[in-house]
Amino acid sequence: MDVHGTVAEGFEPVKQAFAANFALLGERGAAVAVYRDGHKVVDLWAGAKDVDGSADGAPWERGTAQIVRSATKGVAAATLLLLHQRGELDLDAPVGTYWPEYKAAGKEHTLVRHLLAHRAGIPVLDRPLTPAEAADPDLGAAAVAAQAPVWEPGTDHGYHAQTYSWLTGELVRRVTGRPVGDWIADEITGPVGADLWLGLPESEHARVGRVGPVQAPETAGTLKTRPKRAVAEAYADPDSLTRRAFAAITPLPDENDPAYRAAALPASNGIATADGLARVYASLIGDVDGGTRLFTPQTTELARTERSAGPDRVLVVGTRFGLGHMLHGSASPLLTPGSFGHPGRGGALAFADPETAVSFGYVTNGFHKSVTADPRAQALVRALRTALA
Repeated sequence: MDVHGTVAEGFEPVKQAFAANFALLGERGAAVAVYRDGHKVVDLWAGAKDVDGSADGAPWERGTAQIVRSATKGVAAATLLLLHQRGELDLDAPVGTYWPEYKAAGKEHTLVRHLLAHRAGIPVLDRPLTPAEAADPDLGAAAVAAQAPVWEPGTDHGYHAQTYSWLTGELVRRVTGRPVGDWIADEITGPVGADLWLGLPESEHARVGRVGPVQAPETAGTLKTRPKRAVAEAYADPDSLTRRAFAAITPLPDENDPAYRAAALPASNGIATADGLARVYASLIGDVDGGTRLFTPQTTELARTERSAGPDRVLVVGTRFGLGHMLHGSASPLLTPGSFGHPGRGGALAFADPETAVSFGYVTNGFHKSVTADPRAQALVRALRTALA
């Protein structure tokens, strides 16, 4: 496999691991980018633009973008933390302060910080939404506002796999008066110069490859690719919170459908380049190429402060969350204990690490069954640790 791009001196282990992902871990097409001290030190891509090699068999190129699934959640979290930083959103206020309809069905005392940290108790919908309904922000917001919580808000945590879209998106719209995708474009990706979209514009369609499932090898380095029995059972049980949380949109959307890509679902359908993800995270911990820093040091510290930890009522395994970002832990290993970011189910990963002044972005067109710790992404993270040692 020909690997294209550049690595700065000392970061060669990342290139070696990236190439090995194609040889050993079933990679079809992917890219990885790393920034350190606001400057790009890794910029690599290889393989096919489309997971199935269909159409014209186009190769992955500089600037090829892919859907990154739940890695979008980290950008959604950054949006709400920026609104807090600007004094427009009080993390300790009830959600109903900004969104009066949300006070229904026992949610009167849900705080904004509960919503961000997966403590709102609304990971499921009693009536799932169709993909077309899910793409309508009014319908999604009405569904979560009417939903009764499955645990008392603030008392426990569980991954809001799909509902995070309407919880965060509607809160941004109520506070700013603007659709969440527009706000991100104007206030985050535009100023930072990042190729990342929530609601893909038609002008960018040609850059985006087709995604799909790929089979992970039975053994993938030192990582276990088979889930624990309790996790497997939770995904197999249609009545479990696990299955119901991921099935809040039913049937599952066609992620290659232009209509789905044009929707703005902050939990699941952001589209980005690896560089775009890494660049956004670089802006959360420092200046980027001598320019825009989005988070103040105080907000950076807020982002990586633990707010939820322990057994996750949806994912079953132990998870750690700050105010929206996943934190380093056994379920989702990042670079160091001080890192914060978010994986995308089956592939993508993005994070920032203030201690090393490093940010990381990885995107792929082939999705494994992994949820929070994809073997390919983890191989790159281990190589990055080696390079920094």
